[in-house]
Amino acid sequence: MLYSLIVVSGVELKEARRVAGWTQAALAGRLQVTQAYVSFLERGKRPVPAALARRLARVLRLSPTSLPLPDRGEFSKPTTNTWVEASLARLGYPGYTHRRRPGDVRNPSEVLLRALSIDDLDPRLFEALPWLLLRFGAGDYEHLVERARFLNLQNRLGFTAALAEQLAERQGAHGDRAGELRELMASLEPFRLAREDTLGRPPRTERMRKWLRVHRSATAVHWNMLSDLVSEHLRYGP
Repeated sequence: MLYSLIVVSGVELKEARRVAGWTQAALAGRLQVTQAYVSFLERGKRPVPAALARRLARVLRLSPTSLPLPDRGEFSKPTTNTWVEASLARLGYPGYTHRRRPGDVRNPSEVLLRALSIDDLDPRLFEALPWLLLRFGAGDYEHLVERARFLNLQNRLGFTAALAEQLAERQGAHGDRAGELRELMASLEPFRLAREDTLGRPPRTERMRKWLRVHRSATAVHWNMLSDLVSEHLRYGP
């Protein structure tokens, strides 16, 4: 199933165009489409192709959450630590702003899932993932959960969301973000996996595995994760 449509509605697209001070004709000119086509988009009469969605996001300076998500097959392709770091930098992650390089900005949900799919994810990169949920939210979390289930990442995503929710509660500076993250976790709850999982590079020895089982948090136990990471360790926390 392909989910390559822009996330914003036609009403939101129309409002973004007005805020930017553009007429339909001016926007059509920038996009190299007809004014009638822009009108169809704003009235929800036409879906937005992925390539056009990216151009709209750039032209109207829309949130990265409006960018299209790739289809399931794309998520199954290998992702590297280098790609995750570059994508975090382009999204403005505080720890990597100095490493920003030219390239496409990606939907935060895509970056999150691609990162979680890496079995040897650099621990420093995983520490950045709750920030994605704090900064941009879960977006269309029904699709996020669907993709996580397809990739068997529901426990990793649930643990990440739990860390972000704890930060949101402690900081009190993200509006209703904590409630949104609780809804995401509630949607993941029926699909928790029984198998033990790890985040980032797995423990090298059985002794380390046993140590993590003893010293991990209640949150990690709930999501069946072998990790001693807690929200207080995150450097963008208070």
